[in-house]
Amino acid sequence: MPEVGLIERIKRGVFLLDGAMGTQLIARGVGVGTCNDYLNISSPGIVSDVHRTYLQAGSDAVITNTFGANKYTLARYGLADEVVRINKAGAQIARQAATEQNYVLGDIGPSGDFLEPLGTLKADELRDAFARQAEALLAGGVDGLLIETMTALDEVTVACEAARSAGAGLPVLASMSFDRAGDSFKTMMGVGVEAAAVRLVSLGVDAIGFNCGTASLDEYVELAENLVSAVRASCDEVIIFAEPNAGKPELVEGKAVYKVSPDEFAAAAEKIYSAGVSMIGGCCGTRAAHIEAVAKRIRKTA
Repeated sequence: MPEVGLIERIKRGVFLLDGAMGTQLIARGVGVGTCNDYLNISSPGIVSDVHRTYLQAGSDAVITNTFGANKYTLARYGLADEVVRINKAGAQIARQAATEQNYVLGDIGPSGDFLEPLGTLKADELRDAFARQAEALLAGGVDGLLIETMTALDEVTVACEAARSAGAGLPVLASMSFDRAGDSFKTMMGVGVEAAAVRLVSLGVDAIGFNCGTASLDEYVELAENLVSAVRASCDEVIIFAEPNAGKPELVEGKAVYKVSPDEFAAAAEKIYSAGVSMIGGCCGTRAAHIEAVAKRIRKTA
């Protein structure tokens, strides 16, 4: 594991995350509809290969293949009892792929349901589920916990509280997914950038960001500017990060296709970095070539 703590390293300068996991697994022959998280058990070599390609491209950190490894999502595959094994294995795979200079972030995604009264989830049970996932990631050797693609304030609150309680002092990073909504940006649940920033700052997370969505590259740049402004209005110290998709997907023969080139993505990433975002990676549609292009462009100008 790195000698320098994650937060200290991020504050020293440019810090690059990795890119998409799901689309890269598909590119390696994993069938659509497969439980990607269970590949940590059934096909660890494929997952490790994805991590290694991103590290070779210039990523400072890789994110574990555990986005849907909470009991609610795993239950849809009949794997609710495998939470600990899948998450611990995911962390160990990433840790083994990383060098002594690289970091591993334990990925925690949304449950796929809603809290009461809108949905059926009870807050205490959801908190326990996220805590169990965080504990397993910690046991596997992660350097921090990344809560991402959240759309509801109540769920991200529960997730952050769980990560804090179970993470033994590990840094907690929290990200929400926004799309264009008129003249502003909102999550699927109608949460605006300012409201998200205020809530996440109040939760005491170490980093606040955005990821995924269906925005264009220009919109991601605008979103970054809005997020930086909103966060800095509440806090000067918290780290801000971004994981945009490779632009807006296009539907081709029933499949979402991302046509943004690595150079185009890197040009947008440079603008996002200039807006005050110190951690940058990629979400859906990005691959090692996109991260490599960002590394070459941003590290040259930083």
